Amino acid sequence: MSEPLYLAPRLEPRLASLLDSPAFLHPLVTALGSPLNLVLPDQIADNVRAFRAVYARHRLGGRVLYAHKANRSSALLRRLAATGPAAAVGVDVASLGELQHALGAGLTPDRIVATGPKDPDYLWLAARTGVTVAVDSPAELTSLARLVERFGLPRVPVLPRLSDFAAPGTRVLTRRSRFGTPAADAGPLLDLVEKHGDSVDLTGVSYHLDTMGLAEKAAALDGCLRVLDEARRRGLRPRCVDVGGGFGVDYLADGAQWERYTTELTRALLGRRPPLTWEGHGYGLRGENGTLRGTLSVYPAHRPVAGPRYLDELLAQTAPSLGRPLATLLLENLYDLHTEPGRALTDQCGLTLARVLEVRVTAAGERLVRLAANARDIGLEDHGLLLDPVLVPAAPRPEGNGGPPAGSGVAAGSGDAAGSGAGAGGGVYLLGNLCLESDLITRRLVHLAHEPRPGDLLAFANTAGYFMDFTADHALHQPIARKVAVHREGDTGPWSWCLDEQYWPHLTAGDDA
Repeated sequence: MSEPLYLAPRLEPRLASLLDSPAFLHPLVTALGSPLNLVLPDQIADNVRAFRAVYARHRLGGRVLYAHKANRSSALLRRLAATGPAAAVGVDVASLGELQHALGAGLTPDRIVATGPKDPDYLWLAARTGVTVAVDSPAELTSLARLVERFGLPRVPVLPRLSDFAAPGTRVLTRRSRFGTPAADAGPLLDLVEKHGDSVDLTGVSYHLDTMGLAEKAAALDGCLRVLDEARRRGLRPRCVDVGGGFGVDYLADGAQWERYTTELTRALLGRRPPLTWEGHGYGLRGENGTLRGTLSVYPAHRPVAGPRYLDELLAQTAPSLGRPLATLLLENLYDLHTEPGRALTDQCGLTLARVLEVRVTAAGERLVRLAANARDIGLEDHGLLLDPVLVPAAPRPEGNGGPPAGSGVAAGSGDAAGSGAGAGGGVYLLGNLCLESDLITRRLVHLAHEPRPGDLLAFANTAGYFMDFTADHALHQPIARKVAVHREGDTGPWSWCLDEQYWPHLTAGDDA
């Protein structure tokens, strides 16, 4: 029998301790239903502090702005509002609803940046409240200026978004974006800012690139600095650069497991080992006549340079045209740095629980585990993330049955021991509760510490960034996951919970400012 291929999640102490509490988790699901989302508000405050430490190392000012679209949680947003100093922490909103949510959570307008596509209602509330607007195009800037003029509002701070950067020397390949004004057209854009100088205040420029490439982001920041130089020559007073998000998360406890899995997946697609996926699904790869074709279209689950460390490395990059470290150039020009981490600020901030309903075997011998949840509730594979759940059994299981003890703080299946059942190399496919053939929570065989049984829970760790509710809906009248905030006194106190919308920071923390 083949050795099991584990993809064990990375678990930091707070999340590991929560998973080590089956007596707390099972009654929660019994009371509130499956699936169930849990968020840890205090973790987002810790993550902010880790980003702020990078700012301090480079002696830079500016704000860490939480990208709200990563999660709809009120608890996370309210905890962020209580995290300080206020001048250093804020939120990036991408819709009218998110702007209203941020204001209602206690974030003052000076701590909010409005991004994303903007209709007139969204623009009006942004202008009315005085939040900073990351204008996406000359037309959007003109529309904003007209609203300010029409209603006699104060000048609105703006951060024009730039795109399509070009660097001298070796060409840096860049992914095209439908957002932003090409950097080559910055001159006409600055003309427009000057034309509407009574309505808008250029506080800086911004970019957000859908890439993980440090060289590409360094070229973009270099380009922004050159545009800011031009703005200063015109007599404008820019003060900051917003570099967006895309800092990433390291989801796996062991990078060697990722290397082994991707290697074995290619072997399986070439017919050199038994299949690892449902009906030969290749995640973008396929085997043709003994040759591997396509591109592996998954998130690199093992990213040792991620989150604050990624920001640190970006700031250490040399500007392609200016020839000096980016952090040095920001500091010398007295520019603040704004960042918009979403996934990275929600790292370790939550998990999704789903109850096992049925375990059965197909005529072909495949083991299927049906959950009281569906692929829309647990969007890991829809976003290209391959990660094992943690088994939280309804009753204690004997040890030594194919992996570390479930709920031990070590991800299920993180060992290499062979035994019997699902943890012994056979693996299981996780099915959803929709009447759709496509409702597979995993298209790959998943190895667990023990054979799952009806009534057990599977805990999908680290789902707070885009995987909890980004795609959830009431498909086929199935309920979507409720969300609760969990917290504890100190590192060893008992866990407590409340509904997400009932959480307020005074329950767990004072003002961190």
